[in-house]
This record gives sequence, C-alpha cells and structure tokens, in this order.
Amino acid sequence: MDSKILFTDLDQTLLNNDKSISQENLEAITKMLERGHYFILVTGRPIATGKIVVKELGMTKPGCYMVAFNGAVIYDCAADRILAERTMPMEVMREIIDEAHKAGIYVQTYQKDTILAENYSRELDFYLNNARMRYRIVPDLYTSLEKEPYKAILIELEDQEKLLRFQREHMHLEEKSNSFFSCNQFLEYCPANTDKGSGVHYISYFLNVPMENTIAVGDERNDIAMIRAAHIGVAVQNAHPDLKEVAEYVTEHDNEHGAIAEVIERFIL
Repeated sequence: MDSKILFTDLDQTLLNNDKSISQENLEAITKMLERGHYFILVTGRPIATGKIVVKELGMTKPGCYMVAFNGAVIYDCAADRILAERTMPMEVMREIIDEAHKAGIYVQTYQKDTILAENYSRELDFYLNNARMRYRIVPDLYTSLEKEPYKAILIELEDQEKLLRFQREHMHLEEKSNSFFSCNQFLEYCPANTDKGSGVHYISYFLNVPMENTIAVGDERNDIAMIRAAHIGVAVQNAHPDLKEVAEYVTEHDNEHGAIAEVIERFIL
C-alpha cells in the first residue's frame, strides 16, 4: 500500500473550539499512522506554541511533522529538529514596521520563542488569548531584532478595511514577501514564496511521497495555498466561504464533530 500524507490546519480544523482534540479524531490519526501514513500539522502558529500542541496531542511519534509560521519552518516532531526554515529580510521588516506605524496599525514580530511588541495593547491581549506564548515589550521593534524573523503580523480588531487598505497600498511588498489573512483581524507577512502550500511541497519531496497521495484540510484563507497544492483539497464545514469555494470537498461535519476523522476515513483509510 502506498503511503499518503494528510496535512491539516490546527485551530478550527483539527482542534475543537476550546483547543482540545476529540477522541474520534485522535483514534483516526492513530489508525492512519499505524498503517504507515503521515500526519502533518500545518499552522500559522510559531514553532514554540506548535510544539506544545504536538506534545499534548502525543504527536511525537514517527510519521508526524509540523509546518509552522505559515510555511516558514518545517519541523520533525519525532526527532525534535527543524528541517528547514525561511526568514524575512531585515529591509522588508523595516518597511513593514514603519508603514504600519504610519497607518496607525498594531504590528508584532518574533524572536525565537518570544513575541516582540512595542506596547501591551488590546491587540496583543487578543493574540495571547489564542496563543500560549511569552512576549517582550521593546522600545523599538526593528532595532530589537537580533536576527531575521519568520514573520510579522498586523492586527486590527474592529476595522478589517484598514488592513485591506494597507495590503492594497503596499502591493510592492509582495515582491519580497507574501501577505495573507489568517483571520479577519490578522494580516500576516511571511518570506517570499512561503505559505502553507510551500510546506506541502517540501514535506512531500522530503518524504518521497508523490503529490497525488496528498490531502490537505483547513478552514481559513491562509489555508487556500495548502489545499490548492495538495492533490485533494478539503474545507471543513465551518470553513470561510473563500476556502470552500476552492476546495474539492467540504466535510459534512465541522471541527466540533470529528471533521478530521471524516477526512481520514474517506481519503486515507
């Protein structure tokens, strides 16, 4: 039997709304791993918080990998090692930070396992409610960077048009970076040619599994590149309409009712 790879988003896809995983999903994942298939977590989360989830889910066994930072980091869960990484050029980070300041938009970035922000705000509090990660308040984001970061996030809690306008007015940044929405409040900037889809291609090549044996499932707009890259692209029932529009299959169940188990039974087992 040929091995298959399942790529799955984490929040609102694999996980329930309370960030737990159902027994149904866990049993299906265990069954596919026992039969020699591969399970890949693909998330916009930083590698530090992704590793916490990996350990909690027991995904430190052979056959488990993670794509973190929306494709910027590829991680072997069993070996506990980073296989590949891409970073943002410093000159691009300077422009993103400067332009966000001019537009009056909150911006944060990362160094190792720490969020860097210039003040503790509603935006940072909102982010921390969804990501268990330490943070550091610094006087200046750019000068506080010790090395090239993996990504930057602009956060606007009430007016998404403000983020949309920023993205439209800074299209020239797309020559050196890649931007997309991971939710209505988050406009993310990652290294050029880097997204969840690039993670799909890397893992498939690394594991020597043909692309026709890949399945990807997600719920948000930053998952579009991933489900387009995989041979079969799946949207969970609770997915954003934009993702459902490009998916080849929409699950009958949502993330609260075993959507991943449904995908595993239908396309893997």
